[in-house]
Amino acid sequence: MTTELNELYRELLLDHYRRPRNHRRIEQPDRQAEGYNPLCGDHVTVFLKLDGDVVKEVTFEGSGCAISTASASIMTETLKGRTLSEAKAIFKKFHGLVTGESGEIELGPGMGKLEVFSGVCQYPARVKCATLAWHTLAAALENADAVVSTE
Repeated sequence: MTTELNELYRELLLDHYRRPRNHRRIEQPDRQAEGYNPLCGDHVTVFLKLDGDVVKEVTFEGSGCAISTASASIMTETLKGRTLSEAKAIFKKFHGLVTGESGEIELGPGMGKLEVFSGVCQYPARVKCATLAWHTLAAALENADAVVSTE
């Protein structure tokens, strides 16, 4: 990755950390889930409003490190308007990207801003930060009651 591209990715991450998009509670969400990363103290709650099988609105509340917050912010932008099956497929691609296990997964187009997390796989402790909101989203999509933990 070029120095310019690294700097662009860093700026995008910091922008989403400093000014997270969709960082608020949805009143009367259709689904929600809570997640916690005890290693770094990240805590997130994901809220969903659905229109049939389409994610009409997705937001989050909580606090965390720059990677965790930026990941949640970009996740909400990426998934709004997607079907539940599309959201699950994007989660699978994102997980493969950040864990370095994307070899068997066709990333293809549509990853957009999520590609800024491609270097996270080089830092295993940070993978949990990047995926916390996504695992929490998966629990919300499944309407699971348990708190998601990265441990």
